[in-house]
Amino acid sequence: MTIALITGASAGLGFALADALADRGWTLVIDARGADALEQARLGLRARTEVVAIPGDVTDPAHRKALLTAAGRLGRLDLLVNNASHLGPSPQPRLEHYPLSELSRVYEVDVFSPLVLTQLALPLLAASDGVVVNVSSDAAVEPYPGWGGYGSAKAALDQMTAVLAVEHPSLDVYAFDPGDMRTQMHQQAFPGEDISDRPEPATVVPAFIHLIEARPPSGRYRASDILSAPVVP
Repeated sequence: MTIALITGASAGLGFALADALADRGWTLVIDARGADALEQARLGLRARTEVVAIPGDVTDPAHRKALLTAAGRLGRLDLLVNNASHLGPSPQPRLEHYPLSELSRVYEVDVFSPLVLTQLALPLLAASDGVVVNVSSDAAVEPYPGWGGYGSAKAALDQMTAVLAVEHPSLDVYAFDPGDMRTQMHQQAFPGEDISDRPEPATVVPAFIHLIEARPPSGRYRASDILSAPVVP
């Protein structure tokens, strides 16, 4: 039995990843802040695999502990996907006007919570030679106007991923950049705009699956690169 913990799994990329892993027989521990949406996700997955769904906020220490306790009860953890993210204000402000209280929330969700979840998961992951995937963004490396809050948080997550990889060479640790997707968060970033030309999250799932199955050297990988020239372990 292989077990994955995926945060932010009620919709968008998180649900698409959970759906693909369910098809492959992975047991899942999933979370999201919205209890109703998470329950709908669980109902959609349970016919194919065992699913433990725990609603809550990844910034809540008790919720994080509950997620890892659930994985521990299942006996192992093979994959941690830190997918839950917080965009910040919409529309996104330039840095000169960025409210620090909102910036703090962005970093709490996008940087500190993935770090703490990883800290809690390390003993289980080490026992299974596991994988950590931190979902990144092209905003981590491209200086788009207005993306200074979210982009800098994802850049910090990228660096944290790289350092974790060298500190734990027995694990495979990836920053996964899915590119633009037609998601609620992307719509939030572009309020009022038609984003129907963006690809659905399911289109990048083959890249994610290739990454965790091929298990190339730890590092930062873009879905578009994997799909155009699959990485070789």
